[in-house]
Amino acid sequence: MNASLIDPALLAQDCPEALTGSLRSGHSTCIRFSHRGDLLASGRFDGTVVLFDLETNGLARKLRGHTAQIQSLSWSSDDRYLLSSSQDCKAILWDLKDGSRVRTVRFEAPVFIADLHPKNHLLFVAALFEEQPVLVDISTPDPVKQVLTSAPHRSQIERDNQTEKQAAQDAKQTTTVIIFSASGAHIIAGTNKGWVNIIDPNTCQNLYSVRLTTGVVILIRLTASGKDMVVNSSDRIIRTIPLRNLSSPELDFHNFKLEVEHKFQDLVNRLSWNCISFSSTGEYLAASTWMNHDIYVWERGHGSLVKILEGPKEELSIIDWHPHRPAVAAVGVDTGRVYMWSILTPQRWSALAPDFVEIEENLEYIEREDEFDIQPPEELHKRRLDLEDEEVDVLTIEPMKNEHEPGQFLMPVLLDVQNSDSEDDIVAVGTGQFRRKTPGQEWLDDSQVPGSGDEARRQTNGASSSAQPGPKRKR
Repeated sequence: MNASLIDPALLAQDCPEALTGSLRSGHSTCIRFSHRGDLLASGRFDGTVVLFDLETNGLARKLRGHTAQIQSLSWSSDDRYLLSSSQDCKAILWDLKDGSRVRTVRFEAPVFIADLHPKNHLLFVAALFEEQPVLVDISTPDPVKQVLTSAPHRSQIERDNQTEKQAAQDAKQTTTVIIFSASGAHIIAGTNKGWVNIIDPNTCQNLYSVRLTTGVVILIRLTASGKDMVVNSSDRIIRTIPLRNLSSPELDFHNFKLEVEHKFQDLVNRLSWNCISFSSTGEYLAASTWMNHDIYVWERGHGSLVKILEGPKEELSIIDWHPHRPAVAAVGVDTGRVYMWSILTPQRWSALAPDFVEIEENLEYIEREDEFDIQPPEELHKRRLDLEDEEVDVLTIEPMKNEHEPGQFLMPVLLDVQNSDSEDDIVAVGTGQFRRKTPGQEWLDDSQVPGSGDEARRQTNGASSSAQPGPKRKR
C-alpha cells in the first residue's frame, strides 16, 4: 500500500491493535521474520519450510529436506541463508538464491534449537535433546563439531567445597535453548535446571553462570540491539534482563552480574507462557499463553500490561514480532495457521487524486455538460493507435526509493511454486488433521464428506456394491 494513503498518525503507533489476516501452507510449527521484514519463514509439521511474501501474502518458496517437524529457524544477517533444524536430527543451511542446500549436518539426537552466527553464516550453535550442545563449523564439506558444556560456572572456592552429589547434578544438566549474542562474540545458553550460561565460542569455556529459576529455561530472546534479554521459564515468570556489552575489554566476568529488571506474570490466572518476543524497538514484549488464544503485550519501561490481543479460538504457540512494523505473527496449535495482528489502516481516499472528496453521506451528482457525450469512432480509433505506439517496459524492476541498501540480497521470485497448498482445497477433519476436498463435492459440508482410511473404504465399497445391477427378470 502506498504510504501516502495511510494516516501518518497510524504509522507512528508501536503496538498492533487487532487480528488482520492469516497465512497458511500446511501445518506450521514455527515461524521467523527475515531481518528486512519482507519474508516470513514457516516450518511445517511434515518437515517442509515455506517462505511467505508479506507484500502479497503469497507463497514465495518451498524448501524440502527434512522428514520430521521443524523445530527452529534462523536467518543470516543478509537474509540470503536460512538455517532450519528438525526432530529428524538434522540441521540444513539453505541458500535462498536458488533454494539449494549449502550444508546438511546430522546429529545423534533431535535438535531443540539452532542459531546462526550473526556475522558468519557458516557457524551455528545447536541444543540437542538429552545431549550436550554443540558449536558447528560448516565452512568445510565435513562439519566440525565442538561440544559445549551445560554445567554452570563455579568459582575456585565452590569447586573446592563441591560435594559429589552436586557434581553429579551439574553433569546431568542439559541445555534447552542456546543463541549467539548480538555481536557473535559470546554464546548464551539456558539449561533444564534454570541456569543461564555465557560461553566463549573461541575456547568453548563457560565464563559466567547465574541461576534465575528452579524450573526449565524455555526460551531466550534478545532485542535487535542486543542490549536487553528476555528469559521464559517453566515457573510461569518472564524475566527481562539488561545486557551489558559482553565484548568490552573492561568487562570482568568475576565481578559481572546479571540483574532482573522486570518480572511479568499473571498472578490471578497463573497462566503459563508458550513463547515470547520483543518488539522492533524493544519497548514492548509480547507473549502467547498455554491453553489460551490471547496475546499479552507489556510495556517494558514501567513493566505494565498495555494490551491483550484477542486471537482465534485456539491456542497459540510460537509468536514473532515484525522487525520494522507494529505487527505480530503467531501459530495456531490446532490448525497450524499463521495469524497476523497489525494496525487497522483505513485508506485516505483524498490522497488518490486531488479532486477526491470524502463525504459522510450520498449526494446527488450533477454531471457536466459534455461529460457523457458520444465521441466519433474516428477519434476513438486515433486514440487507440496513439496508445499502441507507446512502448511499455514490463521486464525491468525498478526498486522503490529507500527500499533496500545497495548490494543487499533480494531473493529471486519464483513464478511457479510446485504443489502449492490452496486454502480453499483444505478441509479440517480433526484436531491438527487436514485433507483435500474431493473434486465435485465442494457443496458438501464436513458432516457429509466421507472420511479417510478404513471408513472411507467401507463407504466406497458400500456404494459400489449397492450400485451393482441385480439379475434381470423376464417379462
